[in-house]
Amino acid sequence: MSDDPLAHVEERLGRPFRDRSLLKQAMTHPSYSAEQNFPPPDNQRLEFLGDAVLGFATTRFLFERFPELDEGRLTKIRSALTRDQALVEYARQLELGNGLLLGRGEEQDGGRERPSNLEDAFEALLGALFLDSGLEAAEALCQRLVGANLDDPQGLLASENPKGSLQEYTQGTFHLTPTYEVLQVNGPEHCPEFAVRVLLGERELARTVGASRREAERTAATQALLTLREEEESSRE
Repeated sequence: MSDDPLAHVEERLGRPFRDRSLLKQAMTHPSYSAEQNFPPPDNQRLEFLGDAVLGFATTRFLFERFPELDEGRLTKIRSALTRDQALVEYARQLELGNGLLLGRGEEQDGGRERPSNLEDAFEALLGALFLDSGLEAAEALCQRLVGANLDDPQGLLASENPKGSLQEYTQGTFHLTPTYEVLQVNGPEHCPEFAVRVLLGERELARTVGASRREAERTAATQALLTLREEEESSRE
């Protein structure tokens, strides 16, 4: 990795910035600005701009990539691709944590890996790239990161809302709605563990445990959907 953290960000991007002050601002956390005698601008305004760029770039990309999908499906896919955790993963792919300028306290508290910091940095970077090199460059970055998740759009939707995806699948294929049953709750009151199963009619599709009923049901739905799709694939062979 380069000794210059901004150069490392440029290396991960695959392009240099013409105006490096924009890149520096995108990587400047408010905690860093607050500690300077002459505070430089932090990345919050660029984050605001980058959020809009991300929404537009992802929308246009999906519109062109999936001409067969209706508005509802496109909206759901866009939501999955632009949710908080997705942005954190994009930031990690670009290793933006290495380029952040942080205050001493934020640095000591693990700020380079803090999800909210990475999310903000990614959106700020998009805003800076838009100002530095135009919409085409920002869209290219979005397509590079977002496109890697689009080989299986149905799987992407399932990960975003597994219970909804399972219900849609079972109603369309079997004309049945899955049901969830809490089998037992173990552990102390402050840290319970829920055992849940999901049923389709009388058939048990999956059985899981989780720290909450919601978490256990989501995991059970994900496993059930995977099982049903594997069965569907096997029947076609």
